[in-house]
Amino acid sequence: MATVLKSLGHMFFFMIWVAMWLTESTNIRHSVDDDILLPYANSHGPSHSHRHVRSCQPINHGNLTQETWLSSNRSMSPVVESRIFVSSISSNSKTPKWVSGHITVVHDPLKAVSVLEPGGPGGCAISHRELVENTARMRKCVIAQNGGFFNMHSGQCYGNIVSDGRLVQNSRGLQTAQFGIRKDGTLVFGYLSEDDILDKVNPFVQLVSGVVWLLRAGEVYINESMQAECDQTQETGTFQRFVDVTSARTAVGHDMEGRLILFHVDGQTDRRGMNLWEVAEFLKKQGVINAINLDGGGSSTYVLNGSLASFPSDHCAEAMWRCPRAVSTVLCIHERQCQPEDCSQHGACVDGQCVCHPGWAGPTCANLMCQLPACGDHGICTPDGCVCDAGWMGANCSQECTEGFYGDGCNQSCTCVNGGSCDSVHGRCTCPAGFQGDSCEQECALGFYGLDCEQPCQCDDLCLCDRVTGSCNATTLHGQRNSSLHAAGHCLATHMWTEWKEQESKTPRPYLSEHSWLVITTALAALLLASLIGNLIQVCRKYYGRVQQQYSYMPLKEVNGPRAAHTAQRTQASKSLFQEDDSDSQDSL
Repeated sequence: MATVLKSLGHMFFFMIWVAMWLTESTNIRHSVDDDILLPYANSHGPSHSHRHVRSCQPINHGNLTQETWLSSNRSMSPVVESRIFVSSISSNSKTPKWVSGHITVVHDPLKAVSVLEPGGPGGCAISHRELVENTARMRKCVIAQNGGFFNMHSGQCYGNIVSDGRLVQNSRGLQTAQFGIRKDGTLVFGYLSEDDILDKVNPFVQLVSGVVWLLRAGEVYINESMQAECDQTQETGTFQRFVDVTSARTAVGHDMEGRLILFHVDGQTDRRGMNLWEVAEFLKKQGVINAINLDGGGSSTYVLNGSLASFPSDHCAEAMWRCPRAVSTVLCIHERQCQPEDCSQHGACVDGQCVCHPGWAGPTCANLMCQLPACGDHGICTPDGCVCDAGWMGANCSQECTEGFYGDGCNQSCTCVNGGSCDSVHGRCTCPAGFQGDSCEQECALGFYGLDCEQPCQCDDLCLCDRVTGSCNATTLHGQRNSSLHAAGHCLATHMWTEWKEQESKTPRPYLSEHSWLVITTALAALLLASLIGNLIQVCRKYYGRVQQQYSYMPLKEVNGPRAAHTAQRTQASKSLFQEDDSDSQDSL
């Protein structure tokens, strides 16, 4: 029992520890924004115009308010190099002080640097604030640090902002120090008019606003910058303190080779870090030519590969911890990208180089290659390259579709069988002799042969012929075709027999069958014949009797004397004979 209670006690304390750890972890990630370093007491930036800034330029700079420098584009060099410094610098107190921070060198700024909105596109529109770590992870930044200034209460982004070629915010000519990269790779530092920002010929692809131009043409430019950026309506002391106070700082500049230099130093306002004079001198020693100051104090943040690599000066809710501040814009160093990123929608970006689609060329894949007559007689030139007529293919539409394919792009398969050939344009089949049908799937009907089965057989006795040659040789009907013919004959005979049976079944049947009629007819014929014979016999008898009855005795007178008498005697004798017979005959009658 004691063991069980002991285990429950351990579990209880473990749960309490987990809850405390979660609470502390939550506190660690939320800054109380206590290290405030602002250049202006009320609104951000001076109220005077760009004309005023231009008019108060030193004589050696004329009326130019900006410096430009062609950026480095070393495609074979690493994208970025980062170095940590821990250095002793001289101060006004004559006592050396130690500072630590990061120097980042970017070899290809145009393709590897982006100004990001807090939390991604649209962050400034909703006055959103986000940790540099989170914004950097979204964009897969190799190195990231905080950028421009913002309103600590509302979160509103300050100054001009262009992110990856998209104008996020136009400050309407606000005269604070600016850093930008134009489309052609030119680095720009200084003060810009609204027309400069809205330039369409060579527009900005990245732009962020800072406060105080630290170095101009290799020289410290802080005093001149204070005259240009300090608002006459506010106390000079506020801006002067912003310049002179020791604090954490962030800056951006470039060297002689056109490489972009990002600077970050850890610190805490009035305790650790550097003032802007010290920052300018430090950068000058590193060979930086032009540089401007960005947001510092508790906003100063450095992120390496998505993880915090600096020491924040803001406290967390738990005072013993330090928390990074949620800020506005971020300077992001990423893998090389193409400009534009989509290679004008006519190529793919590979390590900062546009690999153009067929028919397109140029560093941005914006140049159409297929100019007439590049597409020949079988295609037309379009912004997407040569569009070939049906039945043709190739970069310049000079190749017919390969066998078995047809149509637009030659991407449709032919359906011809039995050796039929396919029309490369419409896909129609041309059948060999002996076959027909849309796909040459049918043999010639019996009695026909040749191409399209149009020729009738010319065999004697209407015999069948070979479907290919028209030969009347019966040996051509061997195999499957002979079997088909046999089957067809059997089918025809069966059909004829069935029809005859059906017709016979529909014919009215007589009362007597043919056999009965034959017997009756034969009997009647026999009776008729017997009757005829009997009648003939009777007729013959009657005729014979009539012949006998025609003889009668006629006594003759003696005319010629004795001879006649002698003759008369003989006649008398004969008469007696006839008389007896006649007498008998009469008696019988």
